Parts: sequence; structure tokens; C-alpha cells
Amino acid sequence: MKEVNGTKQRCQFGVMTKEKKFKKKKLWQKIIICLLLIILIIVLVFSALIGYLTLTEFNPDKEVPLKLTGKSQTNSVNKSIEMTAVSWNIGYGALGSDADFFMDGGKSVDTADKDGVNKNLKGISSELNSLNPDFILLQEVDTDAKRSSYINEASKLQSELLNQDYQSSFAENFKVKFIPYPIPPIGKVNAGIMTLSKSKISEATRVQLPCPFKWPTRVANLKRCLSINRLPIEGSDKELVIVNLHLEAYDDGDGKKAQAEMLRKYLQAEADKGNYVIAGGDFNQTFSGTDTSIIKQFNGTWKPPVLDTDKFDKSWQFLMDTKTASCRSLDKPLTSLNTNKFQFYIIDGFIVSSNIEVTSLETKQMGFKNTDHNPVVLKFKLK
Repeated sequence: MKEVNGTKQRCQFGVMTKEKKFKKKKLWQKIIICLLLIILIIVLVFSALIGYLTLTEFNPDKEVPLKLTGKSQTNSVNKSIEMTAVSWNIGYGALGSDADFFMDGGKSVDTADKDGVNKNLKGISSELNSLNPDFILLQEVDTDAKRSSYINEASKLQSELLNQDYQSSFAENFKVKFIPYPIPPIGKVNAGIMTLSKSKISEATRVQLPCPFKWPTRVANLKRCLSINRLPIEGSDKELVIVNLHLEAYDDGDGKKAQAEMLRKYLQAEADKGNYVIAGGDFNQTFSGTDTSIIKQFNGTWKPPVLDTDKFDKSWQFLMDTKTASCRSLDKPLTSLNTNKFQFYIIDGFIVSSNIEVTSLETKQMGFKNTDHNPVVLKFKLK
């Protein structure tokens, strides 16, 4: 009888063990199914997002007429006087001295709150009012972007200029409904380059530059461009052509070369007509032959490539201030203005045709208080 009971207990134990194994197997199957469903949902959401961004991708024509806003002070450029042009990358009002940025080796995505952006914009407009230039070339100007608290910086800056007699054009170069990376995501961006003039702009055109990025990276990236602004000259059938630009930063180098070559062709075509040409902005490159000995290149930081000026006709004037850095690294907040202790660059400047007399060029040291760039000030006369 005991043997029968033992056998019965062993059978029951065997059944229970099989049931436990079966339940454990079912549990793992459920876990695997849940994981597969989660992966499927992520893939579907990501695919839907890429599809949405592809359908809404900013894809402008090669040349697009730009709307002109504001009222100029004069109807034509006075050929007999000295004039001033300022080029300034304003870092969308969110890249002050306390900012670092993940694309430059830092950690931050959102680099300033709304109060911080307004404070930086006020500092920038204050300096522009102090300089009171005839022409202003601005880069990284947001009009509707999460990163700058959706402030229309173009309107705000123009309204804060004490001299309201500026006519302006705005060329979009960054227009994405939603940038999904990193965490937190960059989100919506509408931004571009803004050109302001005290003299009448007769015509302004956005010219698309080559985009080095392929799909799908392309759909959430900048579409760099030239903003070509034409101004009549008093007593002349020639024009003053002001070209505002912001060339490629994050490609492998081929994009910069292609964009520089297209810039060269456009500038030369205008010079061949006898026009007076000024191209200014953030080149994200250093002109070849520029003395950068004041700059120390630190390991692990971005190194700007060289724009080969030998590709251009020898008559062109390539202008970068070699005494003052025009840009700082965003791998960390600014800790020092000493070029031996922090990473700085000389990448902002002007290219000027030979029929223009350059009287001075200076990068104003603003301490990078309100943006990661210093303004570059050009004084000139038309010959």
C-alpha cells in the first residue's frame, strides 16, 4: 500500500513539474510576444514619422524671390560715402556664454528658456543699435522654433532697432516640422538668414546651395542657401550686390567644397557684370592664408576646414580678422576668453570684389555673452 501511495505521489509531482514548466514556457512566450509588439510599434511610429517628415520636407526651388519688408532710408546707395556692414551669427538667441550644445560635443539640447532668449536678443539688438550699420547680415535667426521658445526673432530684432529705416529680406534655410533627436528632441524649427539695409533693396533672391545629406537624414537637416540682395547705386547702372550666407558645418567636407564652388560662380558672375559685390556670413571655414596663430586647436574639438581661396579669381579680397576670434566652441559653457584655455575659431568674414575699397575690418570682442559668435564689422567705399 505504501509503495502504491509513493508511486502516486511521484506521478503527482511529475505532473506538477510539467505544469510548472508549461506555465513558465507560456510566460516566456508572452514576454517575447510583448517585446515583439513593442518593437513593432516603435518601428511603425518611426516609419510614420519619417514618412511624415518626407512628405513635409522643405524642398525649395533653385531660386526663389524673397519678400521685402520695412522701409529703407534712401532709394539708392551713395557711392561717395564710407559705409558699414555687419555680419553676425546670433545663435538663435539661445547660445550665450552659459550654453553648451550636443552637436558640438556638449550635453544640452535646450540651451535657454524664453527669458534667456529675450535677454540675449536684447543684448544683440543693443549692440546693433550701437554700431548703427548701413547693412546687417544675420545668421541663425529663428521665426518659429521650439529651441528659442517660438519667438519670431526676425520681427523682434527689426522692431528693436532704434533706426527703423531698414528694409529687410529673410531666406529660410532650416524648416522642419519636428526633429526627433536627441532626447529631449529638438522639435520644430523654422529659421534662416536675415539681411537688413538702410538703402533700398530692389530685389532679393534665395539661391539653394548643394545639400550634402541623403535621405532620410536630409529631411531633418538644414537646406543651406545664399540670400542675394540687389541695391541700386546713385548715378550708376551697376548694382551693389550683398550676399548673406551660412555654409555647411556638419558634413564630411564635400558639402562645404560644393557650396564654396557654387558661391564662387555666383560671385564671379556678378563681378563680370561690373557690379560691386560683398559676400558675408558664417563660412564655417577659415580662408586659406589666414593667420590663425592666436588660436590653439584642442584635441577632441571640432576643427574648421580651409576654404581654398586659390579657386577664386585673384582679384577678390578675402577678409577675416586675425586678431580676435569670431566664434567659440560649444562643447562646454564659456570658462575663459584666453585662447590658450578655451577653443575658439576664426570662421566669420567677408569676400569683397576689387572695385570696393576696404577701409577697415574688425571682429568686435563681445565676450560671447549673447551668442557663440562675435560680430564682424566691415567699413568700405565704392570705387
